[in-house]
Amino acid sequence: MTDRSTPPFVRSFRDAAPYVHAFRGRTFVVVFGGEMVAEGQFTALAHDLALLNSLGVRLVLVHGARPQIEDRIAAHGAAPRVERGWRVTDAAALGAVKEGVGRLRLEIEAALSMGMAHTPMAGAALRVVSGNFLRARPVGVRDGVDYEYTGEVRSVDTEGIRRCLDADEMVLLSPVGASPTGELFNLRAEEVASAAAGALCADKLLFLVDAQGLEDIDGRLQGHLSPEEVTRVLEARADLPEEIALHLHTAVDACAAGVRRVHLVSRHRDGALLQELFTRDGVGTLVTAERYEDTRPAGEDDIGGILDLIEPLEAEGVLVRRGRERLETEIGDYLVMERDGAVVATAALHPFPDQGVAELACLAVHPDYRGEGRGEALLEEAEASARERGLGGLFVLTTRAAHWFLERGFAEVGLDALPVERRALYNLDRRSKVFWKDLG
Repeated sequence: MTDRSTPPFVRSFRDAAPYVHAFRGRTFVVVFGGEMVAEGQFTALAHDLALLNSLGVRLVLVHGARPQIEDRIAAHGAAPRVERGWRVTDAAALGAVKEGVGRLRLEIEAALSMGMAHTPMAGAALRVVSGNFLRARPVGVRDGVDYEYTGEVRSVDTEGIRRCLDADEMVLLSPVGASPTGELFNLRAEEVASAAAGALCADKLLFLVDAQGLEDIDGRLQGHLSPEEVTRVLEARADLPEEIALHLHTAVDACAAGVRRVHLVSRHRDGALLQELFTRDGVGTLVTAERYEDTRPAGEDDIGGILDLIEPLEAEGVLVRRGRERLETEIGDYLVMERDGAVVATAALHPFPDQGVAELACLAVHPDYRGEGRGEALLEEAEASARERGLGGLFVLTTRAAHWFLERGFAEVGLDALPVERRALYNLDRRSKVFWKDLG
């Protein structure tokens, strides 16, 4: 149990521990644009990648190169040509792609090879492998436009990538691929990342983007969405920044290809990648087909989480002390609200079938998640469960939350309204008030 006197660092480290355990041996695909190198942000990212690697995360890195390619095109006295969101890559532009991508890849490899004292890179011996892991084909002629050496991913050498990951090596993929005939094609980094993540059945695909993630029309960050919700957003929001829209489309495709979770995280926030991965709520936008937050019946594995949640309230006198043994006996009466694997709220429904009523007890919500309707959702779930059992009334005993229950349809009653066996257990020292709600 963690109390309020625990130092913040210790609390943070303990909170991160379940993720450290869960991520070991998992495959993450991390995508970043060439802007991170051009603007001097990649060194900090390299430190975080080294930390992830030291924790046993299998990393596939995918880099973009837009500013580097445009710089080389300009150096040749030309201008970039884009049609319908696709770069047209003629022979001259392909030369710029080779120069820009080649130089950038070497810079990235050099940054990942640094060993700097007093940083997460200190003592790290990272091995980074890049190579011909991608097969490409030409986009061809679309709507009358010949895109020439602009291509799309044809296949991913998953076996070759996995051999490198098994050898504790990072794999670096560039937005260039060769065809079976030996021609090179300019690829979109987003497509490379999605194809690689899908082919590898990656656990996570993480995009480092200009924005903090997906924001609603009022500028509020959308913390997590399902692929279906993302699709509705894309259909309804013509105002989305082009980069965010592209990444959201990619996220939906990646989830459909079997990637468990796709994250959009700000590249401008130092340490954002670690905050997104090792905190329960993250700092970006998560797209996943999995249930991120769910209410369900409790099981024996939830006892520790429930105790962590209710013990501080028991110490304050808000809840009656229960203890592990009693909780183990009554665990079948409990509901839990789970958020990313952690119990953030709970409630118990103790039935008295002979009297046709039930007691709502031990309603508790973690302090970080109060005020967002979770307590009310648990109450509604408990009421529905009582009705399904044919119980016509719900009662609760409380010392602190009288008005909360009054606002939700309960009325104060006397002790004689309680079932006889429950009345016998009433604690006169606590002087709890009794509230009743008809469920008919």
